[in-house]
Amino acid sequence: MILAIGLIGAASVLLYLWRRRLLDALLALVATAALALLAVELRLPGEAGGTLAIDPRTPPVSLEGVRSLSLKGDGLRAAQWADLPARPLAWTAPATPALRLDFPRRLALGRLFTLTLAPGSEAQRRLQLLDENGQLLAETRGSGELTLSWLPPLAESLVLKARLLDDKNGVLAEGPVPVVVSETRPLAVRGRFSAPSFDLRVLNELLVQSRALVDWQVALGKTVTRSERAREQIGKPDLLLVDAAWFERAAPPARAALLEEVKSGAALLVLGGNANDAAVWSRSMQLPLQAQPADKVIGGLLALPVAPLAPHTRAAGAWLGQDNAVWSRQWGKGRIGWLGAADWHRLAIAEPRALALWWQGVLDAVRVERAEEIQWLAPREMPLPGQRLEVCALGVRGKVRFPDLNLALDWQRRPDRADASCVAVYPRAPGWLRMETQGREPARGEVYVYAPQDWPQWQAAERRDATARYAARTPAPAAATRRVLPQWPFAVLFGLAMLGLWWRERR
Repeated sequence: MILAIGLIGAASVLLYLWRRRLLDALLALVATAALALLAVELRLPGEAGGTLAIDPRTPPVSLEGVRSLSLKGDGLRAAQWADLPARPLAWTAPATPALRLDFPRRLALGRLFTLTLAPGSEAQRRLQLLDENGQLLAETRGSGELTLSWLPPLAESLVLKARLLDDKNGVLAEGPVPVVVSETRPLAVRGRFSAPSFDLRVLNELLVQSRALVDWQVALGKTVTRSERAREQIGKPDLLLVDAAWFERAAPPARAALLEEVKSGAALLVLGGNANDAAVWSRSMQLPLQAQPADKVIGGLLALPVAPLAPHTRAAGAWLGQDNAVWSRQWGKGRIGWLGAADWHRLAIAEPRALALWWQGVLDAVRVERAEEIQWLAPREMPLPGQRLEVCALGVRGKVRFPDLNLALDWQRRPDRADASCVAVYPRAPGWLRMETQGREPARGEVYVYAPQDWPQWQAAERRDATARYAARTPAPAAATRRVLPQWPFAVLFGLAMLGLWWRERR
């Protein structure tokens, strides 16, 4: 296009010069230059807009005309950065101490509550967990990352307190730790066993004590079977339990039916302490078993003898082992676990809690899950009064109502939250914020809103993380944002030059 404009313009100028009309040639030259400049995009030296210094106390609502940003301190919250378009950011993370807490906001009764404090420090420190009355629940000490555990005894909403102390009992940090302990649907278990043992009796007692629905059958002989029926009807079991002897002695149709049930989504755990025929497991589940030394002991939480037959390595084909002697693999939509340990009944009296926690880890390895219809998702950052809070949940529909805010909102889908629906609210005060929604049945939830002075070092860490993520959003370096020269003056100049030529031609 530029070449065509230049050729036509040059021909016009030469024509006017040949006819000795110097003023007309000058007007033609001006019109040609203006049209050529109008067809191209010129950029001026320097960059568009200015640099805005952000005050974290009053974040900007618009970046119109702003080329880049500068910032000092910890930065802004993730919700505040999400409202701003990407701009080059000049910011250096402060060197002042910060900390991060990791703990479950919602917990099923019977599960272990674990609190982790990071980053670590070379100095000796103590991390304490206190109840609402200030009584000590759990404590750990040491250097580096600190982790403590506690088993809630009741289903309730708690606001615990965590405290970090130095080696001289000076308080380094403290603040609330909210957790909702809820009762869930009892675990539905179907067990079929061919060899009675003390291990089975202890396992049965552990399941019954955890309120599980147990359908239990143990073969005492060729024609004698001891059965224990569940107190309620079990439709689809959450967990299938068999010992290796039952599977090896079962008829091929029974094995196929069991594996088909797992393929459709069930979890199967095989107690491998009485396995005798490695070929059966290799053919049916592609599980490579090898004879183990009689004195071999597993490590981890409990020291237990290894079963006579077990995989020789942690990675055994499609099977992956863990420290608690569980090898597991995916099987269709379900999962199969092989427990290569035995004689855990010996710890039922000496270490009952440790045994219960070990069994919980075994079930977690097989991914035994009791899916709730509605699941409330934990907020991505600390909820604070007056700050936007994103509330998300799975399995909800219709509206969600906040009685404390006298507010009802429609659930909305979010592309960055798979299968979840979300709403945004602004809490007014610290404390529990109650929520009511609808799934197949009405459901209630709650989220804890922290006070502005709670956990300042944790708030600083969250702001720094959010600011670092915003800095990574810059789409291009600042040099690519140079100011574009406006084109309307060239259009005006071209029009005036052409009007001048038209007027002189009319004379």
